[in-house]
Amino acid sequence: MHDRPNEFLVRAAPFAEHDRDAVYRAIHTRRDVRDQFLPDPMPDNLVRRLLEAAHAAPSVGFMQPWSFLLIRNAEKREAVWRAFQRANEEAEAMFPEERRSAYRALKLEGIRKAPLNICVTSDPERAGPVVLGRTHDARMDAFSTVCAIQNLWLAARAEGVGLGWVSIFHEGEVKAILGIPDRVQIIGYLCLGYVDELYQRPELDVKGWRKRLALDDLIFEDGWGQTPGTPVTPEAAEARVRPGS
Repeated sequence: MHDRPNEFLVRAAPFAEHDRDAVYRAIHTRRDVRDQFLPDPMPDNLVRRLLEAAHAAPSVGFMQPWSFLLIRNAEKREAVWRAFQRANEEAEAMFPEERRSAYRALKLEGIRKAPLNICVTSDPERAGPVVLGRTHDARMDAFSTVCAIQNLWLAARAEGVGLGWVSIFHEGEVKAILGIPDRVQIIGYLCLGYVDELYQRPELDVKGWRKRLALDDLIFEDGWGQTPGTPVTPEAAEARVRPGS
């Protein structure tokens, strides 16, 4: 009986080289799109594929806390854009005076230009009050929903669809515009549409706002600040396990 193959398992073989390369290409060429959207509408079957990719994401305790609110209505998008504008003016004032002109020059949303907006939400009550894996970290709802957004983003790149994530707004304002219940959290407000061109590097890198950090500076091993391959001294090892350290 134990030698019979499990009908619920599939072979965990690596992808063929061209399939593997396609996955990495989607990862490394994905961009946050703000201003390159074309007006062409996306077919319903394409939108469905993107949502199916999002819904296939992993979630802690298989809670699947996400919902996807599609917004095509021009009046709704205009109201969301006005909420963004109010918050964006507040955001500008938070930066030092010498950076504000650079901030104003950045295009930070495509709410009105993109043919489709998707508000991705997380419902903490979706799987009940006690969820496997969420017992000690209530943030796992949001983290799981971010995985769904990343799936959608990579699928969009493979389809030639641009996606931009808008985060500059007061959540309560957008929830009121879209009728989202109080208990439900907005995780991402996304703008989607076909694009002809993408930046070779992240736009904020190209425009000098920030540079990509060196990966080697971000990798530790067996303890915070311990770089791979560096021997651990007895004193350092003792400090790691010392109570209160």
